[in-house]
Amino acid sequence: MGSDLYSTNNSPKTISKKNKKPLPIATMFKLPSPLPIWPPGEGFASGTIDLGGLEVCQISSFTKIWATHERGLDNLGATFFNPSPLPEGFFMLGSYAQPNNKPLFGCILAGKDVLTGNDPSSGTILKPPTDYTLVLSSESLKIKQDGIGYIWQPTPPDGYKAIGHLVTSSPQKPSLDEIRCVRSDFTDVSEIDTWIWGLDTKTGPNGLNVYGLRPTTRGVQALGVLSGTFTARNGNSDSTSLACLKNSKADFSSSMPNLSQIQALFQAYSPWIYFHPNEQYLPSSVSWFFKNGALLYAKGDESKPVRIEPTGSNLPQGGSNDGAYWLDLPTDQVAKERVKRGDLQDAGVYLHVKPMFGASFTDIVIWVFYPFNGPARAKVKIFNISFDKIGEHVGDWEHVTLRVSNFDGELKSVYFSEHSRGAWVSASELEFQGGNKPVTYASLHGHAFYPKAGLVLEGSGGIGIRNDTAKGKTVMDTGARSVVVAAEHLGSEIVELPWLDYEREWGPKIEYNLEDELKKVEKLLPGELKKELEKVIRGLPKEALGEEGPTGPKVKDSWSGDERT
Repeated sequence: MGSDLYSTNNSPKTISKKNKKPLPIATMFKLPSPLPIWPPGEGFASGTIDLGGLEVCQISSFTKIWATHERGLDNLGATFFNPSPLPEGFFMLGSYAQPNNKPLFGCILAGKDVLTGNDPSSGTILKPPTDYTLVLSSESLKIKQDGIGYIWQPTPPDGYKAIGHLVTSSPQKPSLDEIRCVRSDFTDVSEIDTWIWGLDTKTGPNGLNVYGLRPTTRGVQALGVLSGTFTARNGNSDSTSLACLKNSKADFSSSMPNLSQIQALFQAYSPWIYFHPNEQYLPSSVSWFFKNGALLYAKGDESKPVRIEPTGSNLPQGGSNDGAYWLDLPTDQVAKERVKRGDLQDAGVYLHVKPMFGASFTDIVIWVFYPFNGPARAKVKIFNISFDKIGEHVGDWEHVTLRVSNFDGELKSVYFSEHSRGAWVSASELEFQGGNKPVTYASLHGHAFYPKAGLVLEGSGGIGIRNDTAKGKTVMDTGARSVVVAAEHLGSEIVELPWLDYEREWGPKIEYNLEDELKKVEKLLPGELKKELEKVIRGLPKEALGEEGPTGPKVKDSWSGDERT
């Protein structure tokens, strides 16, 4: 999955002074299997993207300029690179930086002004800076480092903006021709993203910090493009004078994959879902849920629930989550218990394909439906508690998102939804099985997704709700049965199923006495631990407590926006 080769200006391999072993960043990460040849299309995976006169390409080969060997993540430091080599006619827009605790796996964009024909030097979209300001010299820093690093802020001409810093190993101001600034109408506002390095082992309000950058506005209609640059500053203010690129092309989605390319992408990257050995409540298809007795209730007419058609054609469409309608399990007790457990053999996944970062990436959102979410479990120091009702609810929607580069179709990261929020994980940190297919783990009863098996505690101080995952024998190959339910850039080519436009709750409001639930378990706990557990439970959102049924995929803010982290 890796290669030891990347250009370092003939310097020796990056070595940790602490353990004398090569640092993770000394290996360049590669996916386990080569990328397939994608089906033919328009602009997807063509190597470049036209932003409306500014052509950009993705550079993932680098020359090492400077490295620190302490502070930052895992106290291992960070390494700073310049993209190299650049294709003919393309210019650097900024340097790249990455923590040393991960394999080298990053990319940065280079730009070419395609409005000026064969003479990029006379272009109007890209211009050299007029000067540089020194942001950081590491000469006075009392840290372990390779050489001395200098981080420069380009001074853009009037009407232009800098996209990134320039890193050098010399105190002399770099040549103005080293980098390009971008005309303002091809830029968007950026904000700090993940922490890369600083003068501590965690980000803090004081002192030097280095962060990645991302567009401030993100979503399916947002035009900001992820450029791959970083910002260095004192303190951790979200504001930065550096911009990101913007896709100014009228048909900005022309770089998105067509339907055959989407299908090929999903076959290449479709995740495995491993369920806990004790999991009782498994996924099903939505149509199976409807066919097996799910009921539609209307407020004021609760005594006359209605059976739901297999496609959801008789569900209320649109509107808002106003409490007027909700779904529930069959009233027959035997049927209810059977439906609760789902049907993995019938289950499939539902794909929403959307542009991200100005259509320089494609997000494939993989929705999984469970008829029932089981009761929660808690950990209180050395005690494990199983609840009777807390956490239970009907209709559970969970998702994993694949983020794919539209330059070459490579999987860059995966988002794991964990109840109301989640986390992005770089492809370099994922577990793979069967080629380039990521492995995911669904938590016991709650069905939150995680990249690794084990316990994640929702709480602090050894007290909280348990999210247990393990590699049980029950596994779902999401590539075996999937359907694209939405891809707005394909227009009428995708016909949305009626149930997707049902925007009310997929389960009833459940009212139970929290005091009674807590009393059942408090006898197992000594003194102060009872109060600590109660504090954690009362701090959970109603949906996590199981008091409210969840809404469907289209109601989530991530449907048209970025994922919550």
